[in-house]
Amino acid sequence: MANDVADAPASRVLEVGGTHATAATVEHSNWSVLPDSVLRLPLQAAGTAGELVEVMVRAVSALGHVGPAGLTVAIPGPFDYHRGVGQYRDVGKFDSLADFDLRSALAGRLGLPAGSIAFLNDADAFGIGEYALGAASGYPRAVCITLGTGVGSVFLDNGMPVTTGPAVPPMGTAHRLNYRGRPLEETVSRRAIRAAYAAVVSPNSKDGGADVEEIASLAHGGDKAAAQVLDTAFSSLGDALGEYVHAFGAGVLVVGGSMARSWDLVAPPLRKGLVSAVPELGELPVRPARHPELAALSGAAYWSAHRPE
Repeated sequence: MANDVADAPASRVLEVGGTHATAATVEHSNWSVLPDSVLRLPLQAAGTAGELVEVMVRAVSALGHVGPAGLTVAIPGPFDYHRGVGQYRDVGKFDSLADFDLRSALAGRLGLPAGSIAFLNDADAFGIGEYALGAASGYPRAVCITLGTGVGSVFLDNGMPVTTGPAVPPMGTAHRLNYRGRPLEETVSRRAIRAAYAAVVSPNSKDGGADVEEIASLAHGGDKAAAQVLDTAFSSLGDALGEYVHAFGAGVLVVGGSMARSWDLVAPPLRKGLVSAVPELGELPVRPARHPELAALSGAAYWSAHRPE
């Protein structure tokens, strides 16, 4: 499929998230998303497999004929990207897609050969998009992370993910790291930050307390507890990532995801943690994503055109 994509002038892509499915056409001349092609539809992660497929099909169908380049789908894990089969169990989303052959379902509904549909991880797609035309552009080696429900990450060598070797975390993903004896996402994630703040201000609360956006707003307003919780989370992230970023030889660290919107609260402690782990990282550029909403779409197309057969 990669050769067909590389020879085509544009690709059809689909990004699937916990709350949406977004389809678009991406031009291969500069890897930009055609603005008039973007269709974002609401999606309920708790829906049935049929309901989820219906939303995806509606989004892709709006693009018209898929063409010889096929369709590339960026979707969160756990997912068998080679087979196109969901592996979601006890992760709080897409439970109905566990052991579900999404490739065959989409191919049947869209009238496409199953082999013309490719899948990749959404965090990989985001990072590749930032390499193709964003904040990681021009860097042969880059690390890109997303901060939202959890920590997404990709280690890129000339735009392609590196998933093995001593210079990257297990399977090339930061969320598999342990930090001070616990999984990293028990320190840096939406649930971890909410729990940490609730433990300080309302230890007897049963509703989980303030969400991350509200905690950031409180920190901006001078709430010392909120500021400290965020500082601890993001400095811990830098500390956990530092040795890998350095060993990988990354020229830049790019940060996206919903939490990166509060860049002034994310960047300083993240840099502090990186330097704490490896002092030489004090010179490393740490940048917010340039195309936070569209990078995964561009990245999906770029990956399809450049991935090895």
